Amino acid sequence: MESLVTKLHEQIILAIKNTVTPKKIGLAFSGGVDSSLLAKICSDLGFEVTLLTVGFEGSHDIEFSKKISALMKLKHLTSRIPEKSFPLVAKEIRLQIGTDNLSWNENCIAFHYVSELAKKNGIDVVLTSNGIDELFCGYNAYREAIESGEKAVMDLMESKLENEIRMMRAVNHVSSKFGVKILQPLLSDEFIGFAKPIPMQEKIKDKDDLVRKHIIRHLALSVGVPPESALKRKKALQYGSLIHKNLMKIRKT
Repeated sequence: MESLVTKLHEQIILAIKNTVTPKKIGLAFSGGVDSSLLAKICSDLGFEVTLLTVGFEGSHDIEFSKKISALMKLKHLTSRIPEKSFPLVAKEIRLQIGTDNLSWNENCIAFHYVSELAKKNGIDVVLTSNGIDELFCGYNAYREAIESGEKAVMDLMESKLENEIRMMRAVNHVSSKFGVKILQPLLSDEFIGFAKPIPMQEKIKDKDDLVRKHIIRHLALSVGVPPESALKRKKALQYGSLIHKNLMKIRKT
């Protein structure tokens, strides 16, 4: 496994170098294993990294990201989403991207605020760790799929990847309002081609596997990501930021 972890590290480095030009970058940061791993590798490569976290007052992502960023000793900026203006922003984004897809709306809302925070601080390029959950079975749906065999997992992976790539185009449409480019190095064709064939057992064990993404967690620990982050179970952006909860309030009124 160690040689595969080393290759994974090399491929992530290559994906970053092939995607990112400026040295000054922002990084959408929740404090979870995916964004922490990307942040650590970018920092090790010499990028001037600023971690960016958004969420409502008291949200999990705001509090947890502060803890992890302090442990990693990286510059960290947070922005609290104002409850008063949130309904108008959510409505505008729904019209802008032209879909009622809940996940797309939630992610585009989150990146609206991430892009706003980046622009206020002179950052024009923001990286995300999108692609890890899709390629390394981070979602709970993979637990259901694996009961039907590896083909079912790979079919789900294809569907998840296609959706994610399309959604990130919508995210960039939203971020362009601020003149900010959102980059996903781990959704590049080259990285996808490398990551897909990694043995399933390095990603998910069985239907009872609540942790998943095992090789990613192994790499994170090996490069110095704090265990509090590397071993933490997934909490999706829209839930950790409380965007989902507040968007549901609006849709009920």
